[in-house]
Amino acid sequence: MFNRILSTIVFLVSGFILSAQERNDVIKAYNEGAKAIQTDIPAAIRAFEEAIALAEKVGEPANDLREKAINVLPGLYVRLALNSLNDKKPAVETASAAKQALTAAEKYGNKTAKENAVKILVQAYNSITIDLFNKKDYENALKTTDSLLALNPDYLTAINNKALIYRAQGNSEAFEQMADLLIIKSKSANDSSRVRQTSAMALEYLRAAGSQAIQANKLDEALALLNKAAKYGEDKDLFYFFADAYNRKKDFDKGEEFALKGLALETGSPEAKAKYYFQLAEAQFGKGKTSEACESYKNSMYGAFAAASKAQRTNLKCQ
Repeated sequence: MFNRILSTIVFLVSGFILSAQERNDVIKAYNEGAKAIQTDIPAAIRAFEEAIALAEKVGEPANDLREKAINVLPGLYVRLALNSLNDKKPAVETASAAKQALTAAEKYGNKTAKENAVKILVQAYNSITIDLFNKKDYENALKTTDSLLALNPDYLTAINNKALIYRAQGNSEAFEQMADLLIIKSKSANDSSRVRQTSAMALEYLRAAGSQAIQANKLDEALALLNKAAKYGEDKDLFYFFADAYNRKKDFDKGEEFALKGLALETGSPEAKAKYYFQLAEAQFGKGKTSEACESYKNSMYGAFAAASKAQRTNLKCQ
């Protein structure tokens, strides 16, 4: 009986000593992490990770140290990612560090660390997108941009980048969708400058696409593109291409209308006005308004339109 009691006492004392020793191991790992924080963040991270793992084995006696380590650890991962960003290390490296920070923040339920990790990851993804875009690797640039927007759907720069990628790919439909989304998001953010820039970009791109369709004699497609461009504002060159397309379709009323609209917006030299006068003359000629056409052809006898205008005046026997 006595031997049994003695054995129990020895077992309890041994367990207490073992528990104390294991807690000391946790303390040692924690202190190593605390010491390394200012000079060696990776070493501090390893030490705190070890402290948490040891504390989980010890259980309740080491819970206080476990919680302290958990409170510190996600922030250290964020600091590591931020240092990578500030030191201008390769964006891929920064993204990897930010992903690790995000994982740690989510694992330990640290809201502030998660928000900061996301901000760093967004910047890294944006840099990667730009690099891929410059290399004309548009597919991977799109994938990276989508990863960014999954983190922050309202990041205007990423939406703009996506529009630029679609523009570079010649995907006018997707470009238009992104431009519209960017304008909506920019208005919500009260970013009037971004709204103006995006509208100008969309108008210019769709106007150019319409011009190319005219040159390919795809007139219905051209007018569809020009009408889409008109959504984003009025523009004298846009009116010129409308006039050109309608005149080629023999819709001379519309041709005359848009030529006059373009002419009204052109305040430059006679040379600058020549192209509008030429389209106006073409419309007037098509409508049988010979005297008006002769006068308009006279005003369009500059630059690239000089030869055609002179020939038409000769054909019409203009005075």
